[in-house]
Amino acid sequence: QRIHHALSEPLGTQGDWSLGVEAEYSRSESDGTVAFGDHDFDRSSGRLQVTGPQSQTDLFVGYQSKFFGWPELYAAPFGSNETENLKTRLYLLNHLQTYDESSYLETSAYHRRHSDHYIFDRANPNNAFIHESKVSALGLSGKHEITEQFSLNYAAQFTTDEIDSTALNFGDFDTRSYTKLSILAEYQFNLKNDRVLVLRAGANYDDTNRAEAQLSPVTELSWEQQRRNGELESLYLSYSETSQVAGYTALNSDPEGFLFGGDATLGRETSRNIEVGGRIKRSNWTVEAALFYRWDDDLVDWTYAAADINNRTARPVDIKTVGFECVAQKSWGNIEAIASYTLIDKDEDYGTANVIGSFYALNYANHRATLGAIWTPLEIIKFRIDNEWRSQVDNPARTSDAEAIFTHISLSVYPPQIEDMELFVALDNAWDDDFEEVPGTPGRGDQFSAGATYSW
Repeated sequence: QRIHHALSEPLGTQGDWSLGVEAEYSRSESDGTVAFGDHDFDRSSGRLQVTGPQSQTDLFVGYQSKFFGWPELYAAPFGSNETENLKTRLYLLNHLQTYDESSYLETSAYHRRHSDHYIFDRANPNNAFIHESKVSALGLSGKHEITEQFSLNYAAQFTTDEIDSTALNFGDFDTRSYTKLSILAEYQFNLKNDRVLVLRAGANYDDTNRAEAQLSPVTELSWEQQRRNGELESLYLSYSETSQVAGYTALNSDPEGFLFGGDATLGRETSRNIEVGGRIKRSNWTVEAALFYRWDDDLVDWTYAAADINNRTARPVDIKTVGFECVAQKSWGNIEAIASYTLIDKDEDYGTANVIGSFYALNYANHRATLGAIWTPLEIIKFRIDNEWRSQVDNPARTSDAEAIFTHISLSVYPPQIEDMELFVALDNAWDDDFEEVPGTPGRGDQFSAGATYSW
């Protein structure tokens, strides 16, 4: 169930300023689609907003609680019925100020406290792992237009975090601060016949008090033609680098521990990506496609060895990835359809022949295709269908087939007697495919649902 309401009222007599209030509450409870796959979820949030002629200020407060269980959730194949209880509190203040015609400055501050209570087997609740993390951040971003053709995009963020854990305490530290600075220059060339060529170039600077800093370049060249009838063609070529440091689970888990073995010496991860893509938009169809090549250095992955496929070890890996994606949309009268295809191929190097598989970096689909459609035979009836087919790479820990087909079907009826009322029925995973998205962890079952939505 979910209820959401928002309203906005003018401030003062001029009508230039307004005050907005928003509130939402959601909850969900289920026995799950498999035995011991239950969950209990609730979320409440609120927002205050003040808007003016050139500004907007938002204050957000939210709380979310989620208990969920699943057989062999993380610890396959030991037959345990695991549970996890998460609680998150988020406080955020954001201010956006515009000036001139195309320039703005935005500042943000937030604090998040996250609690995690994990039980290896609900039959033995004393075998628990408890973590609590706190994150605070200050940031700003903006765009300053120097001329009609030239502008600067910029951003800065300072973040601190800390973790208190009964298990993640084998590393060298449990607090860390991060600094990130970004600048991206943008120059626009206005060509003939509504054509625009845009060159962007800049860099990101990442630093922490626990690791060396890194400078990462970002470049992009894009071309676009926007026609007066709404038709569009665009092309782009980009090269970018990103960097991050490993999380506390990888750094602070017991190196000789059961299930997850950490490594406190893990360094900074770097990813480089070169990509070319384009888009064509017409009145009743759109096609987008992209081809990329990415190479990752010292990416942190959870791996297992030939002698032990039950326990995971955090380990750096170098991966070269080639990928292609195409998405097409088309409409015919009362039918809308969208289809996509993705191809990914990876070449990995762990620096040792002992690694025979991984649970994350090498758990991906070589081929993935989707097909969805919405059919509206009458104004009061809407039929939806979404299909996904994937061919996953082989993984010794996976006990299901490597191929999967998922189908979601729903029917919505909008009674003319009640305005803005929707009645719906839906079937998820119609073929009851038991594909294991995480190797060794049982996949979801089929689910039938019915409900109503009323808007005012």
